[in-house]
Amino acid sequence: MALMKRLFLKIVYTPRALTYNVRHLSTEVAHDDSPVEMENPFTKEKRQCILCKFNITPDYKNYRLLSQFQSPYTGRIYGRHITGLCQTKQAAVEREITKAQNCAYMPYYYKDKTFFKDPKLFDPENPIRSHRF
Repeated sequence: MALMKRLFLKIVYTPRALTYNVRHLSTEVAHDDSPVEMENPFTKEKRQCILCKFNITPDYKNYRLLSQFQSPYTGRIYGRHITGLCQTKQAAVEREITKAQNCAYMPYYYKDKTFFKDPKLFDPENPIRSHRF
């Protein structure tokens, strides 16, 4: 009976002493609990127009690039809400398109059929904004 009491006391009281020591040691180690400096992971990526992104200045002699911003069927120049360009680049593209049309580099009403296979810079069917203002 005395042997059973001695074993029972060792089993019951030993884990408590160990957990107390472990807790005591773990509180001493964790002193450096300051917040870590990092940028906000929830910020949205800043939208940038495709011409500014690749540092392209539109030129009236580059009619292949300018034809991407003109409707192939009506010759209408797409607006900013469709192309996604910034205000300065959109104005420059419109200016260069009219200059290219006046210099006879580009047609007024239709796009050359060889340019239909060019990669699309934007989708005119899905404008960025659903309205034009």
